[in-house]
Amino acid sequence: MSKIDGLKIKIFADGADLKSLLALYREPYIKGFTTNPTLMRKAGISDYEQFSREILKAIPDRPISLEVFADDLAAMKDQALAIASWGPNVNVKVPVTNTKGDFCGSLIRDLSESGVVLNITAIFSLDQVRRVVDSLHPETAAIVSVFAGRVADTGVDPMPLMRKAKELLSPTPKAELLWASPREVFNVIQADECNCDIITATPDILAKLKFIGKGLEEFSLDTVRMFYDDASVANYTIRTK
Repeated sequence: MSKIDGLKIKIFADGADLKSLLALYREPYIKGFTTNPTLMRKAGISDYEQFSREILKAIPDRPISLEVFADDLAAMKDQALAIASWGPNVNVKVPVTNTKGDFCGSLIRDLSESGVVLNITAIFSLDQVRRVVDSLHPETAAIVSVFAGRVADTGVDPMPLMRKAKELLSPTPKAELLWASPREVFNVIQADECNCDIITATPDILAKLKFIGKGLEEFSLDTVRMFYDDASVANYTIRTK
């Protein structure tokens, strides 16, 4: 993984499959983990707290982001404090707004002032970044998750946004900028160039990190061999004259 070692950015694994997460835990370049209710539901998780505690027990020494799912601020706070109590390596994920679009600034402020390490998620705009920074306590660590991959899905280049977001975090030196929802390995390089602190990626993207720095002609030959081998294994034939 020497090519990965040259990157400044920290790589977090995003998922909800315990077997996969534990396999990634054995990789020293994985510096933390994130998950969310959507990933848990897709993985068939039925007991949110039980699964979360299982992850924390299995991975006690790297940060793990676990998300609240209430929609009013009082209930969000109760859930956040409960989640924070599950382990010292918990980062509590709270959304930048609730489902009505109400900014969660007062919740972020209360929790950050109480010393809860937050991961503020689902951020898409610089205005949201500014408001989050204004709500964070400068002496409490936090993660500011900007969904650069989904921004790119709208046809907008996320790199200028991420560079500016990094600048906006300067009043909160303990807050880290996270490039969320990457779509391809190249996003890791882009996030590193933007001086993002963290990028979180799903196992399918993480599996491709081995290709970083691979010679393109070598890659071409490997691809040709793959096509040939697969056709041979499948016993495909074409009638010719």
